[in-house]
Amino acid sequence: MTKYVIIVPDGAADEPLEVFEGKTPLEAAQTPNMDRISIEGRQGLVRTVPEGLDPGSDVAQMSLLGYDPLHYYTGRAPIEAAARSIRLGLDDWVFRCNLITIADGMMADHSAGHISTEEGSSLILELQEHINDERIALHTGVSYRHLLVFKGMDFDVRTYPPHDHIGKPVEKLLPRGKGADLLIQLMNQSQQLFAGHEINKVRQDLGENQVSSIWLWGQGKQARLDSFRKRYGLKGAAITAVDLVRGLAKLVGFDLITVPGATGFLDTNYEGKGLAAAKALEEYDLVFVHIEAPDEAGHEGNAEAKKQAIEQVDKHVVGPVLDALQRYESWRVLLLPDHPTPVKSGAHSAAAVPFAMAGTGTAGILHAGFGESNAAKAGLRIEKGCELMEYFLKS
Repeated sequence: MTKYVIIVPDGAADEPLEVFEGKTPLEAAQTPNMDRISIEGRQGLVRTVPEGLDPGSDVAQMSLLGYDPLHYYTGRAPIEAAARSIRLGLDDWVFRCNLITIADGMMADHSAGHISTEEGSSLILELQEHINDERIALHTGVSYRHLLVFKGMDFDVRTYPPHDHIGKPVEKLLPRGKGADLLIQLMNQSQQLFAGHEINKVRQDLGENQVSSIWLWGQGKQARLDSFRKRYGLKGAAITAVDLVRGLAKLVGFDLITVPGATGFLDTNYEGKGLAAAKALEEYDLVFVHIEAPDEAGHEGNAEAKKQAIEQVDKHVVGPVLDALQRYESWRVLLLPDHPTPVKSGAHSAAAVPFAMAGTGTAGILHAGFGESNAAKAGLRIEKGCELMEYFLKS
């Protein structure tokens, strides 16, 4: 039986930067293990976000797993609800509920300074006590990431991901459409509660970003995906620190492997993820490893941090996985970001991303290091991202 590994450094793709003398962070980083995959195997470009859909990780990761978002996608929040085993009725709506910082009327921080889970959960639970409507239920999550479920209500609204609109006027980003008034009312209610809150006083004293408001976005109804094992005949597992990927993994029937110290941020346990992936190959046919750190650095506009995160992924995840795969007679590895998160904009892009795959039965196309420019030169381009999985497993 062939062993498969997919490694996803979230948002690692980018644009050429002056600070790196015209190279992207991926090209500027020292990545001997990623380069080995692209040199010994094949590389190319793949478009993970279909035209007409926003370039979120939800859409892109669904494509990477081999599922067409145009057919299966119902919204980001329902995927995260699946991760937390939150049951949704057919008429229920769920929204992602960020804790954010607003400064001078501008979207200043989509994460309220990456607030701790303890602080964030405390604020969410207190807000729930002030909402006098049994149809509205808040669900606590990790750090700034929470969910809000509406029972039996109907929405037709346009909302905006806060991480894609840093530095923009909040007034122009408010929900629009059917049900928007209720969402804005809840956001305003949170602002009144959080203003002068003891948690914010402490954060202010520590020089940390305060929590100004909840931010509702990513809405959708119940999500369903076909079983990956029935579709491809493989037993899979996922390693990730974020609910979005956990939710997709649960929806397709993957087991979840928890790694202590995996934070979904720049300080994540890279080494632990690499060792867990290598160990998981003993039990699973396919291991999906997701690392959020490069994406977070992109949102922060921090080119050097993004380069360093990519190097950590190469050293502590890609390297150990490649070493472990050598123990098996037949194996393949696929490496790619889900989408670009350019440092200049701090927002996701729908541009095609580079991918590289190596292992049993793969022949090289362009024997050069991994990066956006070389992937474009290879001449291999997959326009429908959901078709990459089939290509990886069976080509």
